[in-house]
Amino acid sequence: QVHLVESGGGLVQAGGSLGLSCAASGSTSGINVMAWYRQAPGKQRELVAAISSTSSTNYTDSVKGRFTISRDNAKNTVYLQMNRLKPEDTAVYYCYCKYSSRWSTYDYWGQGTQVTVSS
Repeated sequence: QVHLVESGGGLVQAGGSLGLSCAASGSTSGINVMAWYRQAPGKQRELVAAISSTSSTNYTDSVKGRFTISRDNAKNTVYLQMNRLKPEDTAVYYCYCKYSSRWSTYDYWGQGTQVTVSS
């Protein structure tokens, strides 16, 4: 079992910055990919950014050059630094991790944190 707890988020004006963090606890040794997803009202949840255990990253096109994902494996924490925020970045942001055991893989989610960007 892995438990993910997000922090950060809030309200910011367009062009501003926010940082999110997500701390994992429990059976963290099996965590490989960590990521951030978001879901805006009336839309499907989408991948924002992902980072592997070796810190290889990928981003959805709309955030490239503005958002940076990073992780601290010693602290079992993943971060998302969001710069030059736009109103269309408004969503609930969810932390995600993929956990692999000897027998299977599991997906874990955080509870979500609201990010609101005002125009």
